[in-house]
Amino acid sequence: MVSHHVVYQLVLFALFWLFVILHLTRPKHPVTAPDTPADPESLTPKRHRSNEPKPFEGLTHKPHCALCEQETSHLQTPPPVAPDPMPSTNRRPRTVDTSMHFCPHAGCDYRGWLGRGNLRANGHPSGGPWRQFHCTSCKGYFLETHGASFISPITVR
Repeated sequence: MVSHHVVYQLVLFALFWLFVILHLTRPKHPVTAPDTPADPESLTPKRHRSNEPKPFEGLTHKPHCALCEQETSHLQTPPPVAPDPMPSTNRRPRTVDTSMHFCPHAGCDYRGWLGRGNLRANGHPSGGPWRQFHCTSCKGYFLETHGASFISPITVR
């Protein structure tokens, strides 16, 4: 085992060597700022930027024909149609409010739609604090926190 005194002496020697190397590598003459001309006319004025918007290059040419002009004017897609709400089953009524959650899976018809009746609360997996939801449409599972930006603390009742 190496004594602490030896380690301290090595560290002290390394710091001393570092300061010697830094002293030898610094510039010998101080660096000064270049002299500025006394006459302000000799300086070139700064270029001022134009405040006019520049056109986007993809939109600067006119369409070739009347049909092309009609195609570019009707590029708006219709809003998506909401899927029908899921019918309730003859089971025990659901006690967990899932109206503020939606299915996050990409292939699900109910993705992004709130309160459509397709979600079921499936308990707390592994005894964790967040519920697991089950989408009855795509048969997918996800946690209650999926897609939530601010999560409030859980209160035990």
